[in-house]
Amino acid sequence: MSRYPDYLTPNATPSKLTKSQKSRARREPSGVFSLFQAPQIQQFKEAFQLIDHDKDGWVNESDLKEIFTSLGITPSKRMLDDLLSSRPGGHSKSSSQEESSGDRGINFTMFLTMMSERLFEFDTEAELIEAFESFDENDTGMVKVEEMKKWLSEVGERMDQHEIDKFLKGQFTDRQGNFNYREWVKVLRVNDNQETESS
Repeated sequence: MSRYPDYLTPNATPSKLTKSQKSRARREPSGVFSLFQAPQIQQFKEAFQLIDHDKDGWVNESDLKEIFTSLGITPSKRMLDDLLSSRPGGHSKSSSQEESSGDRGINFTMFLTMMSERLFEFDTEAELIEAFESFDENDTGMVKVEEMKKWLSEVGERMDQHEIDKFLKGQFTDRQGNFNYREWVKVLRVNDNQETESS
């Protein structure tokens, strides 16, 4: 089982790499790049490029203002400072010194490092329980299988019928058609802990 959330796992098989891409991949430093598969790095690269409006390879304050404005948000100076100072290796230089040296920004390697740190903080158990609880109005620890089938097949990253049946049929579903998500999450946690201990 991957330690990263499913939404970071590519849906499609990666296309053939060009000669220049292969060459660049060989030159890439290890470290944070080794934590992700090539398609995942490409997804992060695309996200980084969306934020980097001036396409200079650095996300700085003006890029952040631009992306927030496009989302209808007016960021405060403090919010921008907090975002930029949370970067790996953030310094405590004076603002004018940082801007003049071009040091006040985040490049792609820093961005990837920040994303990997956030993923390690991801609490799978809490996230899963919170997601299921949105369907569990009476807080019973159970959700209706038919309702889950509808949501899993029609909303978000849709699952096919075979995947849904494999997921919802079995020891965690009772005869009344209720899926015991709390027990399922507990077993998932135990299996994940065993995998971590064995590696």
